Amino acid sequence: MQQDLEFDAQLIRRYDQMGPRYTSYPTAVQFHDGFSEEDYRHWAEKSNRHATPRPLSLYFHIPFCSTVCFYCACNKVVTKNRTLAVPYLEHLYREIAAQGEMFDAQRPVDQLHWGGGTPTFLNQEQMAELMTITAEHFNLRGDDQGEYSIEIDPREADTDTVEILRQLGFNRMSLGVQDFDSRVQKAVNRIQAEEQTLEVLRAARHSGFKSVSLDLIYGLPFQNQATFSRTIERVIAADPDRISVFNYAHLPSRFKPQRRINTHDLPKPSEKLAILKSAIEQLTAAGYLYVGMDHFAKPDDELAIAQRKHQLYRNFQGYSTHADCDLVAMGITAIGSVGNSYSQNVRTLEEYYRGIEKDKIPVFRGIELNKDDLLRRRVISDLICHFYLDISAIEDQFNINFDSYFTIEISRLKGMEEELLLSLSNSEIRIRPKGRLLIRNICMVFDHYLSGNSKGTFSKVI
Repeated sequence: MQQDLEFDAQLIRRYDQMGPRYTSYPTAVQFHDGFSEEDYRHWAEKSNRHATPRPLSLYFHIPFCSTVCFYCACNKVVTKNRTLAVPYLEHLYREIAAQGEMFDAQRPVDQLHWGGGTPTFLNQEQMAELMTITAEHFNLRGDDQGEYSIEIDPREADTDTVEILRQLGFNRMSLGVQDFDSRVQKAVNRIQAEEQTLEVLRAARHSGFKSVSLDLIYGLPFQNQATFSRTIERVIAADPDRISVFNYAHLPSRFKPQRRINTHDLPKPSEKLAILKSAIEQLTAAGYLYVGMDHFAKPDDELAIAQRKHQLYRNFQGYSTHADCDLVAMGITAIGSVGNSYSQNVRTLEEYYRGIEKDKIPVFRGIELNKDDLLRRRVISDLICHFYLDISAIEDQFNINFDSYFTIEISRLKGMEEELLLSLSNSEIRIRPKGRLLIRNICMVFDHYLSGNSKGTFSKVI
């Protein structure tokens, strides 16, 4: 079903505006400092009191990178001084212990993710110690049935590293590639030989990783349809389980490293669309299914299977197969979701260290979701994950009349229906092939907080 994707350049140009990626609803723009550590502790305690407490998902932010990639918009610490990881880990261990005390020790960790930065900035002993400390305070699964993933820069890993990670319990990885073209790599300060990537990919297969994703970016300096097509060909030949093709959002006023990118070197909007169109055609011709947003997967990959079963979920790490977890996030700037709340840790090492040394959970902002938030989150999540919304299921769960509650939204959807983005009836909303690339626009219709002023804080949808 998801193979049915239609690229309409005219429609895409008309709808190509700024908007959220909906890794959460409400989005992080709505987080506020009125949400405190006390509020977070309240939601953690409440989550333990459920008749059947939910499993846990753990996220660890490892912020260090040895070099800066000019396109990067992540929260990171660029340094070649590996000793800086020592005090960070010491404080992270204290947070792990404090967070572990707040959650029922019997709750299994069904999902675990190390992100960054560059998690493999840590040496092998540090990675092993981090997993050991985690296991002391949380109920990690020992049956390899959890979704334990890590982001890897192939320049910071080798065969031995991959084997160690598998032994530690990781069974999924994403590899940053961006582009194999040497001119593009030089322009964004990420020189990465193709063989480096393939070595890690081969090691992952040999070690028994269940899924490997390669991450690409389109819209970078000096890219054009022909050069990026060659990168796609080489990626397809590598045969990863998943491929992500992210849109580069050039926001130099917000992200300082992007100021080193010459705007004149970026592909024109028409060329950028041609790059995307060609990439989609190549990937679908090779048998990859369009899962949504930027993600493609093989038909037998867990993401594709979960989508077919309407069990796909979206969180701060992207698409996931575990929708029923409370997300406990640790490290600087990490964002968690416990009960009906979102929370975010402080952004800098200095703030983080001060808070941990005062025995605090270093939450500095967040939000408690009200009934309207929960309703709209469910609608947006179903649309962005499944390209489908069962209206009667929404009415039953939230005790509403959909047409009355969303009168304004439905009137806007009817305009999209006329443009063949979706089909709308009394019982369902179904996204049509032309609408799948524009799913963010469709979800934005249901965003209560979105306004013209706030749109400027997001990236372009295409």
